[in-house]
Amino acid sequence: MPEGIPRVEVDYLRAILSAHIYDLAVETALDAAPKLSSRLNQRVWLKREDQQPVFSFKLRGAYNKLRKLSPEQRANGVVAVSAGNHAQGVAMAARHFGTPALIVMPRTTPSIKIDAVRQLGAQVELVGDSYDDAAAYGIEQARLRGLSLVHPYDDVDVIAGQGTVGMELLRQARAPLDAVFVPVGGGGLIAGVVSWIKALEPQVKVIGVEPIDAACLHAALQAGHPVTLAQVGLFVDGVAVKRVGTEPFRVCQNQVDEVVLVSTDEICAAIRDIFEETRTVVEPAGALALAGLKRWSETAVQPQQNLVAIVSGANMNFDRLAHVAERAQIGEHHEAVFGVGIPEQAGSFLNFCRVLGRRSITEFNYRYAAGQTAQVFVGITLRSGLPERAEIAASLRAAGYQVCDYTDNEMAKLHVRHLVGGRSKTRDPERLVRFEFPERPGALLDFLEQLSGRWNISLFHYRNHGAAYGRVLAGLEVADADLAEFVALLDKVGFAYWDETENPAMQQFLLA
Repeated sequence: MPEGIPRVEVDYLRAILSAHIYDLAVETALDAAPKLSSRLNQRVWLKREDQQPVFSFKLRGAYNKLRKLSPEQRANGVVAVSAGNHAQGVAMAARHFGTPALIVMPRTTPSIKIDAVRQLGAQVELVGDSYDDAAAYGIEQARLRGLSLVHPYDDVDVIAGQGTVGMELLRQARAPLDAVFVPVGGGGLIAGVVSWIKALEPQVKVIGVEPIDAACLHAALQAGHPVTLAQVGLFVDGVAVKRVGTEPFRVCQNQVDEVVLVSTDEICAAIRDIFEETRTVVEPAGALALAGLKRWSETAVQPQQNLVAIVSGANMNFDRLAHVAERAQIGEHHEAVFGVGIPEQAGSFLNFCRVLGRRSITEFNYRYAAGQTAQVFVGITLRSGLPERAEIAASLRAAGYQVCDYTDNEMAKLHVRHLVGGRSKTRDPERLVRFEFPERPGALLDFLEQLSGRWNISLFHYRNHGAAYGRVLAGLEVADADLAEFVALLDKVGFAYWDETENPAMQQFLLA
């Protein structure tokens, strides 16, 4: 064993070297990103895993796992649980080996992904509304049918297959690398990449990137052991994992240099950046690493470093593009949104625009309401990012306007901007609750039936962004005496929910 290299790294080094995946997977490009490099004053490179036959790195680990099975195990068949890229990787690898494959997917899985797996020859069973429901069924089927389980990340052979990404990019790099940014879900990709890089080039930083609302590795590193998150955001569905894998955490705990957390808006901005560099539309998880690279670069002391972001996949649902485009402007600090109180009188809009000067207004939402002050929701183009955003707020306040900056308020951007003017008088106090509904037939009906006859629904706003879960804002008339019973019912319904009654954007625009 080479001096100074822990035993686990030598094992993974050998495992990665022996992961002969190229019968099916391809060596993907390490492309320069000149536009980003110029903007960030760094040398940025993109490792293009969107170029795989299934448009994701997941094929590497799936193929390696099936290749390591015995002929008897392959003949018996395999089972995998996935709502996306892992499912397609296992299905393609199974077809290559002639292995029967059962893919268990939640019923909320978009049809485009279900069809892609079936076209690869796998049997698909739809079970439950979540990954956890599907996983329990998949594990049981593996036991009952004698199938080999192909885990998406908590498996040594899968990790080794993903580690070939690190092997390739070190070989392809045209100059010594300073940092590699890796998207993190269950941790299989970063475990494989960090094992290879730290064994051969330990000075290169390996930095994980997670969404703020799905940061399972970050939570585990803080706790010193894997922890289960109460819930995770679903926009970046490719990494929406509540608990990092046991083996990936063991590998990463003392080797990963840092974990960067990013917002939905930053991820949308990174999707646009990759499109502008490559003319490829990647999925949110595919742009996650670049979003982290950009955030990290904002505070980097040293310029002109060689930085790599792994573009992990491009299985994007077409109907999500409008949402991505809407949020990318904010994520790149090109737009700010404000709630502003202006006098309810003729000429107010003109005077308001005069205060803003030559800035472009991207959105102006208003509905007449009796009173002395009109509440407007306004979007404004920024030319110089965050400093200009603060400057706009200050100039409006100096002119006597009441101003709230909602640029970082998720509810304002997701729902309120579409509901301005929706005030109403209600008999009982109105509670505003945000839900995430599974996108399956009957989910809305089931929800309404559980509320039926008890509390009146005073507001309902639903938006579907092509993900497994739709986002709903509901207003319900609930007397103070019934509040405890109301909360108990919300818990019983079983959908993820957040009480947004005290959200300042709600108070300004929606509550009577």
